[in-house]
Amino acid sequence: MKITRRRTLGQGLAVLGTALTLPNLTLPGPAGAQGQALRLGPPTDFDWNWLIDHARQRAAGPYVEPPRPAPGVVQEIDYDAHGKLRLHPEYALWGTEGSVYPITFVHLGRYFPKSVRMHQVENGQAREVLYAPDYFTIPADHPAARIPPDASAFAGFWVQESRRSGDWRAREPWVTFVGASYFRAVGPLGQVGLSARGIAINVGDPGPEEFPDFTQFWFTPTQREGDPQVVYALLEGPSLTGAYRFVMERGRAVVMEVEKRLFIRRDIARLGIAPLTSMFWFGEYGDQRLKDWRPEVHDSDGLALWTGTGERIWRPLNNPPRLMTSSFQDGDPRGFGLSQRDRSYAHYLDGVNYHHRPSCWVEPLDSWGEGAVQLVELPTDDEIHDNIVAYWRPADPVLAGSSLTYRYRLHWVEFEPFFPVVDLARCVATRMGRGGEAGKPRPEGVVKFVVEFDGPSLADIPWGARPKVVVSASRGEVSLNRSEPVWYTPRWLASFDLTVTGSEPVELRCFLELEGRTLTENWLYQYHPPA
Repeated sequence: MKITRRRTLGQGLAVLGTALTLPNLTLPGPAGAQGQALRLGPPTDFDWNWLIDHARQRAAGPYVEPPRPAPGVVQEIDYDAHGKLRLHPEYALWGTEGSVYPITFVHLGRYFPKSVRMHQVENGQAREVLYAPDYFTIPADHPAARIPPDASAFAGFWVQESRRSGDWRAREPWVTFVGASYFRAVGPLGQVGLSARGIAINVGDPGPEEFPDFTQFWFTPTQREGDPQVVYALLEGPSLTGAYRFVMERGRAVVMEVEKRLFIRRDIARLGIAPLTSMFWFGEYGDQRLKDWRPEVHDSDGLALWTGTGERIWRPLNNPPRLMTSSFQDGDPRGFGLSQRDRSYAHYLDGVNYHHRPSCWVEPLDSWGEGAVQLVELPTDDEIHDNIVAYWRPADPVLAGSSLTYRYRLHWVEFEPFFPVVDLARCVATRMGRGGEAGKPRPEGVVKFVVEFDGPSLADIPWGARPKVVVSASRGEVSLNRSEPVWYTPRWLASFDLTVTGSEPVELRCFLELEGRTLTENWLYQYHPPA
């Protein structure tokens, strides 16, 4: 199975198993607190404990497939047609007053075919934002004009920049939630890239992957500049329900504190906590020739790990010949994330600014026990496909009737936080080429690996000293281990040759040490020999 941005988001945004057409509900006029013309339903009590109880009750009943309003019409709203459906600014929630961050809504379309219910929360009272076609720019000849007026056509939402920092209507949103349980945030360099997900179920298994949906959202107002935007969400799928609370802070980097309470409907073979999804087509290593005119194309170039024992690991990503799942066993991990470390525009030569894509780091806030960080890599032939997934998989079986609680922070950053830069150097490049030595016959079936490290720990190496290249391979023979400086920089190269037969993957590990002191993080790589 190939995971694509359009396919995964196209799983849609489900709603509760109750109808969204509300014939007995009177529609109030403009929402008084924000002075806008959004239509709101009657007030009901709401708080975090209510949402947890509601999710628990939903899990006790059968899963109901959420409605998809006018599916034939919605399928006609392709990428270009969807781009014409913009919310009028005057219909933004808190667009003029009542909160620091306006909330704008996203319309249904081919890749977002399921409705989502939206709620404004103030003073412990929730009022549903009721959909109306006149909220959006819908041309008379547009397919969306044929959606029945009593249907609800909200598919997701955007959190806009502060009204107090300029004209928010002229700026991109800093957080987006749209499509199944997908969401993402802008990074410090002003770009979005990889996505996070509310949950992952059976990613990479032989059977179909399950895509639960955020079916309802509740928004609380942010009263002061610098305070977080708080959003609550209900997640539903055939295998589980969940209550979610997102506390999102807008600084130079976006930081989200996530708490989730999960209630399991049926046994789950592979549950993914804090999943991240990204794209890796090709990099500066591997057989990238003739794929594209650009040197590299990826949203992320590696998986970073900080284990419970304190080990630092960098695993460059692959576009593998077949689906591959790698497991990194751990207990109480300190963090993991998908990162974009290569920040040189010259390495991409692309107007979409891959060198500005954010990294996302998962920081557990409590004990996660035993389990593994799993990395799923799928083959892809284009940059439109999200083919990378990373998540935490708990070791204990996930059984029907059980419940789970997880708390963590998501850091949408340029580089991974909490890295001991002074003590350890980072891996900044992975390269491959023909094995052997210059000026001598090149042996067949031998590949040379060159790993580049950068950091203050390497700048202090005495003149004439050479760090030891420590390498291990799961199979094959390693030779020609060598370290050498990158002149006029603090960087060092670790190189070695690998002789291997057969096409099965080879797991490699490499780091630099000097007089018994480790100088770098551990470089781990899964090499796929050519068939």
